[in-house]
Amino acid sequence: MKSRWLRPQLNHTEGADAWIMGVLNCTPDSFSDGGSYLSLESAIAHAQAMRAQGAVIIDVGGESTRPGSDAVPLQEELARVIPVTKALAKQGHYVSVDTMKAAVMSQAIEAGASMINDVSALTHDSDSLHLAADSGVDVCLMHMQGSPKSMQQRPAYDNVIQQVIDFFSQRIDACLEVGIRESAIILDPGIGFGKRLEDNLALIQGIKNLKQTFNMPVLLGVSRKSFLGQITNCEVNDREIETAVAGAMGIAYGADILRVHDVALQRRAVQVASAITAMQRF
Repeated sequence: MKSRWLRPQLNHTEGADAWIMGVLNCTPDSFSDGGSYLSLESAIAHAQAMRAQGAVIIDVGGESTRPGSDAVPLQEELARVIPVTKALAKQGHYVSVDTMKAAVMSQAIEAGASMINDVSALTHDSDSLHLAADSGVDVCLMHMQGSPKSMQQRPAYDNVIQQVIDFFSQRIDACLEVGIRESAIILDPGIGFGKRLEDNLALIQGIKNLKQTFNMPVLLGVSRKSFLGQITNCEVNDREIETAVAGAMGIAYGADILRVHDVALQRRAVQVASAITAMQRF
């Protein structure tokens, strides 16, 4: 089956603005906006607003992956994710489902989701790889050291960029072996997922290495994350300037997609960063 990533409206061409993925956390405990979009009505309204503000992808999640978070029972995650996904897909939104569970992936795809965004890179659930291959949807593979529960307990690397590249090489091979199309794969270096401050900074610069090694779209998720607070000492809901700077630097190094909370503000940063980066072609 042809990857939906190749649809014309999602054809990211050289010189065009980087895409925006808008975060829609249907959870009570996400680190930034937990509890804000628990009702179906509020979730749909927020997705519509994000799309109007410039989000190309709506990333729907029903299980927090903040550091120290606990897993959510399957039925609870399904109840949070599936009605929202179905409603948004009917309205024509390009929906990504943020989950590690194959059962959630399967039902979300049936409800109309076009992308799997798995922080475990399809390793958490043994059924995920074949499900992704059979469905033909796009797949975002993220690097994480450990699990959300334990990932920030003394993470360590000898060479974070090379270790992330090695991880992606293995996961891409696993995807291709089961029939996932190369054109359907997006890479996310996993900023904040089992990373120290210096690792996060190195990986933003290292996006250029990922692009040179794999020539695949790279998604960057820096929105409001704790490493930014480590630099400026600002609280989580006061990190939009930091997010804009980190995201702009990511675009300069080659990021194709930014995953953000405040779409309206970050869209402006993306437009400027993309315009400056486009000048490198001349």
